[in-house]
Amino acid sequence: MQEFNFPNWVNRIFYVGLAAAVVFGGYFANMLFFAIHPDGVNVGHKPRQPVPFSHQLHAGVLKMDCRYCHNTVEVAGHAAIPPTATCGNCHGGNRVVPGRTLAVVFPESPLLEPVRTSLEVANEKKGSAPDSVDWIKVHDMPDFVYFNHSAHINRGVSCVSCHGRVDQMLEVSQVKSLSMKFCLDCHRNPTPHLRDPSLVTDLEFKVSKEHPQVVDGQRFETQEEYGAYWKKKLGIDPNVSCSTCHR
Repeated sequence: MQEFNFPNWVNRIFYVGLAAAVVFGGYFANMLFFAIHPDGVNVGHKPRQPVPFSHQLHAGVLKMDCRYCHNTVEVAGHAAIPPTATCGNCHGGNRVVPGRTLAVVFPESPLLEPVRTSLEVANEKKGSAPDSVDWIKVHDMPDFVYFNHSAHINRGVSCVSCHGRVDQMLEVSQVKSLSMKFCLDCHRNPTPHLRDPSLVTDLEFKVSKEHPQVVDGQRFETQEEYGAYWKKKLGIDPNVSCSTCHR
């Protein structure tokens, strides 16, 4: 019987396969690293910001609506980091803007120096819009995860569901893991998180016998019944494909 020998080009397949295994192994290891990175999933993550902005004061005491600063949250995937011009509406100091009167709140505070500097730089550029202060993300999803804020806000999912009671936080910290399990648990049972879309930024909102909600003549005293009503009314289908978040 004649002896069979593999041709030499077969050796190349082995080395190419080995190289591919190393490359793809490194890719998946890198993806896993970012998926479980502390900045993305660790509850309690609270980076030090360049300006100590107090949500407790602005959203809590002053009752400022979340959308005043995060003004794209209803129409875009990102909630938007507010430009310094937004801060300047209240902390503009003595800057003069044609046709507008800026409030002068704590004009000499050293904590607001980055804001004033950004405003002055824009002023020197002949009125160009100032860039944002270099805020550090608190809730930072991995790049391979697509999350659309507007899709959730317009379906009655409150800011509280993912960000917690930011109106009670002196410094914002991460209170939910934002892991894949966290998202899937909500999609599989969304009723605890649903409400009238016009009330998503009401951070004190609750449904109980002491705080009943009346919608279209119906009275609700539990979140389960209230959420189920909005789930049906808004036509929410909890079944989503993998490509919804991983595109």
